[in-house]
Amino acid sequence: MEDTAADAHEGDIDVTTDASAPWLVVGLGNPGPGYAMNRHNVGFMVADLLAERIGGKFKRAQKAQAQVVEGRIGPPGPGSRRVVLAKPASYMNLSGGPVNALREFYKVPVANIVAVHDELDIDYGTLRLKLGGGDNGHNGLKSMTKAMGPDYHRVRCGIGRPPGRMQVADFVLKDFSPAERKDLDWFVDRAADSVEALLADGLERAQSAYNS
Repeated sequence: MEDTAADAHEGDIDVTTDASAPWLVVGLGNPGPGYAMNRHNVGFMVADLLAERIGGKFKRAQKAQAQVVEGRIGPPGPGSRRVVLAKPASYMNLSGGPVNALREFYKVPVANIVAVHDELDIDYGTLRLKLGGGDNGHNGLKSMTKAMGPDYHRVRCGIGRPPGRMQVADFVLKDFSPAERKDLDWFVDRAADSVEALLADGLERAQSAYNS
């Protein structure tokens, strides 16, 4: 399977996006119940919680190899944002194709795409939001960047480095440890909050509130 490494570059630039354009929030992970609680699948967990919050259920996309939920994030009124939540149905290293197909179908500017993903070079439970930058070995980001360039947002969910001499691939494709699971609900909830803040308030304010 796909091993991953963190993108250590800290992007802090912001962009002005079309307020009427939809957002595409992509949780990165591997499909299937065998991967569901893997560290590599924290992006799926965040997407699932966001779908629950907007009262939607994932269904197969018509034009892409992905599961999607359509809805709105934010308070009723002009501050509400149209959003498509997505979980690619491909494996992590092929995420770019489904994401790009969704981007084209829903006519989403690249700057309105948010990738939610695991991050090795950040301590467990820590969040970092950024726009653009490299992939630094993360195969999901690498595939997305190849498909549509690097100028999309990222919500980076820290999982820490593997202990001892454990291989990266073994670490990310293992379930969260019992100790980690004690805080996992809180971590996923906070990551979902950060996505909502990014869409509602913009990158700079969301970074101020959630980057640590």
